[in-house]
Amino acid sequence: MTAKKVILGFSGGLDTSFCVKYLIQDRGMEVHSVLVDTGGFSDEELQQIEAHAYRLGVKTHTTVNAVKTYYERILKYLVFGNVLKNQTYPLSVSAERLIQALEIVRVAKEKGAEIVAHGSTGAGNDQVRFDLIFHVLLPNAEIITPIRDLKLSRDDEIAYLKKNGIEMDAKKAAYSINKGLWGTSVGGRETLKSLGKLPDEAWPTQVSKTGTETITLGFKQGELISVNGSHFDHPVEAIRKLSSIAAPYGIGRDIHVGDTIIGIKGRVGFEAAAPILIIKAHHLLEKHVLTKWQQNLKEQLAQFYGNALHEGQILDPVMNDIQSFFENSQKHVSGTVSIELHPYRFVCLGVESAFDLMSSKFGAYGEMNSGWSGEDVRGFSKIFGNQLKIFHTVAECKK
Repeated sequence: MTAKKVILGFSGGLDTSFCVKYLIQDRGMEVHSVLVDTGGFSDEELQQIEAHAYRLGVKTHTTVNAVKTYYERILKYLVFGNVLKNQTYPLSVSAERLIQALEIVRVAKEKGAEIVAHGSTGAGNDQVRFDLIFHVLLPNAEIITPIRDLKLSRDDEIAYLKKNGIEMDAKKAAYSINKGLWGTSVGGRETLKSLGKLPDEAWPTQVSKTGTETITLGFKQGELISVNGSHFDHPVEAIRKLSSIAAPYGIGRDIHVGDTIIGIKGRVGFEAAAPILIIKAHHLLEKHVLTKWQQNLKEQLAQFYGNALHEGQILDPVMNDIQSFFENSQKHVSGTVSIELHPYRFVCLGVESAFDLMSSKFGAYGEMNSGWSGEDVRGFSKIFGNQLKIFHTVAECKK
């Protein structure tokens, strides 16, 4: 009997390593692993993961470089919208899971597979993100989720792999780490409770820089194009450069607490030096070059967009509608932002832009003005408060 072919989303970590062995050993399947690189691996790491996949027994292993696709499809819109989930989290893992699911679908179609699998647990968001996209784009496919279905603990997985001749690094296995271009999430026993911080050794990037330094970020129509005056061919390269400068300061480390798609509260650590700096710098630049109503509407749409993306709704046409608005809003979001870096913190110093609406030609806030007279303001204030005056007058009469 021919073994059933299954396409497995694979990272080389504990969960997906278990999935390979289980699907082959216990289910008798032919496993084809797919690693979708969203910027979290070096070439050496990719080679090591591929070798690990074949040691586990996969029939074929495919590495998909989706870094630029990831940026063009999702990340630039997170910047345009200044999206931080609960004012904290730059959607590091939320966003990359969607690209990974889309690429797994593409490979599954190419290989003619009717079964797809992923290593998500039954207690998080990822299971919904993967399942939702698979259901929509592979409506006839069977979805297998060994970790969720078997309700396994990490210790259970380690024991199973050891029994089958696969040793996993116990230190690495203690923490669930997902690394990508837009940041790294870190989950462990400390994040399972409402109180507690991750130890220094749990963070992938150790703090090695002291003192301070000032950097400049250059934006063109909302996209990061330069760091410290050095221009890059693609924003992905600029993001990586910024991360190499800022991550050793420990900037962008935090613990996010949020509502999961399945209704429970979740807590996860993350480090995202470049995303946090880019979003904060971009937001400051927008405050200088956009009108108040542009900013107001963008904030409302960005909150909706971030929440929908977090919950896996990238295929809903409303997301394209919002992206179109974001694109149009970025026409004048060009200039440089200066930032002072310190260990564990940063300060945005200010901006320079040809489109800066803070111009002394029209007046200086709190000082002298040149665009209107005192009489103009008296008349404006009277008209501006007219409806309030009517309301309070009528309300007083009715007492």
